[in-house]
Amino acid sequence: MFRIALFIEAKKLFSSRIPLFTLLASLLVPFLGAFFMLVLGDPLIAERLGIVSLKAELIGIVDLSTYLNFLAQAIAIGGLIIFGFVFTWIFGREYVEQTIDDLLALPVSRSVIVLAKFTIAFLWCFCLALAVLIIGIFLGKLLALPGGDIIKKIGLDFLLVASFTILLSTPLAFLACWGKGYLLPLGFMIFTLVLAQVITAIGYGAYFPWSVGAVFTGLAGEEALPHFSFFSVLFTGLLALGGTIFWWRTVDHG
Repeated sequence: MFRIALFIEAKKLFSSRIPLFTLLASLLVPFLGAFFMLVLGDPLIAERLGIVSLKAELIGIVDLSTYLNFLAQAIAIGGLIIFGFVFTWIFGREYVEQTIDDLLALPVSRSVIVLAKFTIAFLWCFCLALAVLIIGIFLGKLLALPGGDIIKKIGLDFLLVASFTILLSTPLAFLACWGKGYLLPLGFMIFTLVLAQVITAIGYGAYFPWSVGAVFTGLAGEEALPHFSFFSVLFTGLLALGGTIFWWRTVDHG
């Protein structure tokens, strides 16, 4: 039964334009990072483009480590928008398109439906993150950036940050169900993005789940994360998953 529900949810997703839009949005990240590396490595390009000050404003060494770390930082922040949109659409569309009653009338457990939706959302978001990493490594090699010997470590760090971001997008699924649409989760997404920046700036990012990814990548400077930070991210994801299942099983969706 779960495999059937999974197939149906996958068909819904890939019958829409969401995969194309989110993939294009995700691939902007490695190309933008490659452009920054190109400018940092050749100030003459910056001068020709009229952005001479960019080299002075961007602090970093032109190597693969810096480039991949930039991608991780972008995923820690921008990924909340892209991944969050995926979760919001997968769960909110049933209410917006008024298909929720038909879905609940099927002889399938509500828990199975929710788990299938979460599985598709997780898998697609991880594929997006993997695409960013692969294209990023390809562009880094194309630009002949030094430091290729640490690809494995930096790549694993990138995927860990991407996993954080995916887990922190799960509350949007619950909010899409609670708000019966897109408005509430998208509003929450903007609120957490802004709040995460403020909390990180004042030095308490390690204690706010939505700031953990940025702190881990060094966006707020060198700061060691306590084990509590990683636990808070996992707890947030599991709480959202459990809350969504509970909502579907107990609340009238009419």
